[in-house]
Amino acid sequence: MNKLVVEVVDAYDLMPKDDQGSSSPFVEVEFDGQRQRTQTKHKDLNPSWHESLVFDINQPGDLEYKTIDVTVYNDREGNHGHHRNFLGRVKISGASVPSSESGSSVQHYPLDKRGLFSNIKGEIALKLYQVRDELPREQVQRAAPASAVAENEETGRFQESQFNETPFQEIKGGRVQESQFQETPFQEINNVNNFAEEIKVEEKKKKKNEPEVRTFHSIGKEPEVRTFHSVGTGTGGPPPAPPPMKEKPPAVEIRADFAKAAAPAASVMHMQMPRQNPDYLLVETRPPVAARLRYRGGDKTLTTYDLVEQMHYLYVNVVKAKDLPVMDMSGSLDPYVEVKLGNYKGQTKHLEKNQNPVWHQIFAFSKERVQSNLLEVVVKDKDFGKDDFVGKIVFDVMEIPLRVPPDSPLAPQWYRLADKKGDKVKGEIMLAVWMGTQADESFPEAWHSDAHNISHSNLANTRSKVYFSPKLYYLRVHVMEAQDLVPHDKGRLPDPYVKVVLGNQIRPTKVIQRTIHPVWDEQLLFVASEPFEDYIIISVDDRIGPGKDEILGRAMIPVREVPQRLETGKPPDPRWFNLLKHSKAEEEGEKKKEKFSSKILLLIFLEAGYHVLDESTHFSSDLQPSSKFLRKQSIGILELGILSAKNLQPMKMKDGKLTDAYCVAKYGNKWVRTRTLLDTLYPRWNEQYTWEVHDPCTVITIGVFDNSHTNGSKDDARDQRIGKVRVRLSTLEIDRVYTHYYPLLVLTPGGLKKNGELQLALRFTCTAWVNMVAQYGRPLLPKMHYVQPIPVMNIDWLRHQAMQIVAARLQRAEPPLRREVVEYMLDVDYHMWSLRRSKANFNRIMSLLSGVTAICKWFNDICYWRNPITTCLTKTSSTYGCSAFTSGSYTPR
Repeated sequence: MNKLVVEVVDAYDLMPKDDQGSSSPFVEVEFDGQRQRTQTKHKDLNPSWHESLVFDINQPGDLEYKTIDVTVYNDREGNHGHHRNFLGRVKISGASVPSSESGSSVQHYPLDKRGLFSNIKGEIALKLYQVRDELPREQVQRAAPASAVAENEETGRFQESQFNETPFQEIKGGRVQESQFQETPFQEINNVNNFAEEIKVEEKKKKKNEPEVRTFHSIGKEPEVRTFHSVGTGTGGPPPAPPPMKEKPPAVEIRADFAKAAAPAASVMHMQMPRQNPDYLLVETRPPVAARLRYRGGDKTLTTYDLVEQMHYLYVNVVKAKDLPVMDMSGSLDPYVEVKLGNYKGQTKHLEKNQNPVWHQIFAFSKERVQSNLLEVVVKDKDFGKDDFVGKIVFDVMEIPLRVPPDSPLAPQWYRLADKKGDKVKGEIMLAVWMGTQADESFPEAWHSDAHNISHSNLANTRSKVYFSPKLYYLRVHVMEAQDLVPHDKGRLPDPYVKVVLGNQIRPTKVIQRTIHPVWDEQLLFVASEPFEDYIIISVDDRIGPGKDEILGRAMIPVREVPQRLETGKPPDPRWFNLLKHSKAEEEGEKKKEKFSSKILLLIFLEAGYHVLDESTHFSSDLQPSSKFLRKQSIGILELGILSAKNLQPMKMKDGKLTDAYCVAKYGNKWVRTRTLLDTLYPRWNEQYTWEVHDPCTVITIGVFDNSHTNGSKDDARDQRIGKVRVRLSTLEIDRVYTHYYPLLVLTPGGLKKNGELQLALRFTCTAWVNMVAQYGRPLLPKMHYVQPIPVMNIDWLRHQAMQIVAARLQRAEPPLRREVVEYMLDVDYHMWSLRRSKANFNRIMSLLSGVTAICKWFNDICYWRNPITTCLTKTSSTYGCSAFTSGSYTPR
């Protein structure tokens, strides 16, 4: 029979239930008619149990149709269930339980309410998995390294006892005792079958004497000390070798301030703060970046590229060749260059029938992966069979010069080719070879050694690039009225309405009943982008019936001819536009003068005083108006160093690969994309970027993605999201370098999932103190947002349209910044309804009304004599007041 193990880890931020503002919680788990509970943690709103409860799975095939009920109670008198208050519950489907402990992890579940008016808060951490019934139940329990649980013979309850660090224990005579293990990491226990039978006999004896429910508890374990024991099968032999020990990671500091300037003093706040999951906290690191080394008296030759670790590369710039010899019988030559350094080999494109080829291609070999002291540059002739050798050049790596920016680029030189024996042959090649860092201007366009298996057609998808969003404007179309509309059916009056189209944006007006001189007086807002290449299509249609319309007239207006309004000044005057009809002559391109046409009165202008929201309002990185004449002055510089990532989730396991990770950072209208590092869960980018800052109350967003276009994937393949990080600039101290590991969290249907950690370095430098201080006295958004605010109903629609324009424009770049990446960075689905967000908003409302709930609960306790003293005092005062009014001796003051 299989077992279900429910490990109750901890809980935090529980609701206080007693008079001292605390609770004594315990957890009760029910599964398939079996019920077990943990011990009570007295006076603790953030309890930690680390206890495992084991249940029998009678029908393993029906587990996915069953539910595990986990309920948290407050033990009012410590009588184990006789008096208890409800603190919350969680219902978990059996289909989500992993089949083994290796596939399970600790999951955090928010506590649900029992009824509509329940006042519940907090979370509980659980770990669920199945166990094969190969060992007795007692051995399934995972013992703690510093304490164990023993059974009290009189009460049948468990108490803690101290014992040595033993992962497995024997249970004899109804007690939990220590196994006699040796001090070696692995041991073999013989006669396991006899041992299991002995356990079963003892259990049967115990059940005959006294029927009871046994609950096994395990106390918290330290992750630093792990001892592994193997259970043998009685065959003898030497113990297996211990697993290889991983290198101990450098000491780090866990921070929960999220890059804030300073933590509040302990004496300021005395309230009990809820604990956070350690996996979701920031981890401060100390990488050897130049910005830190400089202050410690390090290398003075370091450049301003100082927020990342210096990574040295061997650069080879293959420019061109001349006078190459003919190798084929046909008298032609299809040359290409092969650059070899140890096991790494780069190759240029082959040029057909060209004895003087020009390549202009740069190769970069990481110095950490250099496996040879010789660099070979070989010229070959492309052939159907084996390629012909033309000549080569050999360089000693130790003799290659070092170039440090801001030095000018190294000038390429002509080198005479040599044969395999070293003798000079016909032909020369122009090369430039130097040692540099990632600060070199050739770094973004170079072919990197870690992308040696990428074809030339897909190489562009792995390079780092900088993108800029288009400048966006709000376009306001005020539809006033129309005159002299001519319907197709002369016997009926039209039901006209106006449909305005700009690109993919369509907005209709209301329908006016039965008139040829309609008046709408409606304002429609659109999003336009530079360069203004689109046309505004104004169409007046007649609503004949449901789903059936006829065009009465149409006008086309170029956006580039529309005037702009900067701020609250007078808008331009409205204009009358002719409504033209489609005719056969017009379709043939003939000009036809009409003596009469319908007209429409429109007021159209671009709103240059607004900021077009293209990202979530809560995480905006740019608050500048569209017009450059109204923009704020720069107050500083934001520098971002994308260092590395660790513990990424493998995204290409089906293809036998790990992850091809790259990062995208967005602040303002500037997007940056790092190079793609192939087939690794621990990428090291060490790339640095800079932005101008105009407002400190903004947010920078960094996302990590898996590249799905490295090996000739289809165009419709989507890059997979790994996670993203947001940092508010207002939480950064000026001129301070922040280096942290940020957790990459993704919200999945199964809950919050951690996909790895991203190491970043951040620094905000203020260049204009007066301007920055003045920003705190100004409104966040431009003036027009407050003078003439946009209706709330239109904000989300306009924001969605702005996102679509930005995504479409960046997708046309080379290499493209794909739509799924842009949408994830901009939270394109933020405007959609979310059950999780609605539940959070409901909890906020309930917390706001918690005072009223507390008064009602207090009055209910008085009515039901929960607190007799308070009830007596209230009853006495009310009785005295009534008697005073009755006798007429009561005088109000």
